[in-house]
Amino acid sequence: MVLGWFKRGTSEMMVARPDDAKSQVVWKHPDPTIPMKSQLTVMADEVAIFMRDGKVEQVLSAGRHTLDSSNLPFLSNLVDSFTGGNVFRAEVFFVSINERVGIKFGGRVGHVEDPKSGIPVELMVHGEFSFRIEDPEEIVIGLLGTGGAESYQVRSWMKEQVLKVIRDRIAELLVKNKWPMLDVTSGAYTEEIEADVLEGIGKHVDAYGINVRRLGNFVIAMDEEDSDNLTRLYTDAAYLKTVGGVGAYQQFATGKAMMGAGEGMAKGGGAGGEGGGGGGMLGGAGLGIGFGMAQMLVGNGAGGPERLAPVVGGMVCPNCSRSTAPGKFCGHCGHGLSAPEEPVVGSSFCTSCGTAMGPEATFCGQCGTKRA
Repeated sequence: MVLGWFKRGTSEMMVARPDDAKSQVVWKHPDPTIPMKSQLTVMADEVAIFMRDGKVEQVLSAGRHTLDSSNLPFLSNLVDSFTGGNVFRAEVFFVSINERVGIKFGGRVGHVEDPKSGIPVELMVHGEFSFRIEDPEEIVIGLLGTGGAESYQVRSWMKEQVLKVIRDRIAELLVKNKWPMLDVTSGAYTEEIEADVLEGIGKHVDAYGINVRRLGNFVIAMDEEDSDNLTRLYTDAAYLKTVGGVGAYQQFATGKAMMGAGEGMAKGGGAGGEGGGGGGMLGGAGLGIGFGMAQMLVGNGAGGPERLAPVVGGMVCPNCSRSTAPGKFCGHCGHGLSAPEEPVVGSSFCTSCGTAMGPEATFCGQCGTKRA
C-alpha cells in the first residue's frame, strides 16, 4: 500500500504509517521522493528516521511536522537539485518504540540425555516474549540499512534469535547442572532457565538496539512417549530399590529388556526402523540397558569377586567366556557353573528336564543335555 498521496490543487503530501502496518516493528515509506511542505505524522509510540546514502540524517519524535527546510534545516541536505528545490529525496523509516508483548515462539530443543538414567529424550519449548527497541537508529543502520532483513521481517528475525539461544542455553544448563528431565519439564527450574536465556539473548540483539525484556508462559516439554517411559522407569526403580535392591532390579530389568526387544523385532525394529528405534526405551535401545539402569537408579553392583559377571539373559561362562543362560552348566561347552540363577525365558526347552534354553544354547544349562 502506497502511503503518500497528493491533496487536490496542491503539491502537499501526507506521510504517515498506515493502519495495516501498525503491527510491523519497522515500516519503510515506499516513496523516497517527497515534496517540500508535505505533512509528516509520527504517532506517540514511534519515531521517524530520515536516511540518505546509508547515513541517518535526522530522527523526528511524535507529532505533526511540516517538511520544510526553513523549520527543519536538515532537509536542505536532502533537496533534489533537479527539481528546483521543491522535492527532497530520503528513505523514511517509522520505528515502534513501545514494548511489543505476546510474541509467540516454539520449536525443538533436540535430544538431551537425562542425567539420572542416561536415556536421551526429545525436548521441546514454547512460550512468549516481549521486546522493545531501545535505539531506533541502531536497528535501521545495523539490521535494515545493510540489507540484513526487510522491515517486515524484524519480528520473525527476533523469534529465530530467541529460539536459537533457548536451545543452546537449555542444553548447556542441563548438562552442567545434571537436572533430572522430569524435574525440568515440571517447571522446577523455569526461573533459572529464563534468567540465563535473557542474559544470553542480549549478546545477540543488543548491537541492534533491541532489548528482550521478559519471557512469558515459558514451557519446556518432553515428547509424550519419552515422558511416559521415563516416569515408568523411575517408578519401577524406586519400588525395586525399596523391596529388593540391585539383585531384584537386575532380574526385572533383564526380563523387561527382553520383552522390549521382542516387541521391537515383531514390529520390524532395528536401529533405523520405525518399529524399534522410536519408542522402545528399554527394549529397542538394546538388551544391555536394564543392568545400566540398575547401577544408576538403584545403587552399586552386587555380588562378591567370585561371582560370575551378569549379562543380558544370563551370565558369562568361565571356561569359554560366552554368554549363557543361568543354570548349572554352560549352554555352549557344557562346563559346570558355580553360580546358578533363576532361568529366563528362552526360545526352546530342554527335552530332558524341560528347562528353558537360550536361542544360541547347544547344551541345557540345567542338566547339561545337548540340544535335540
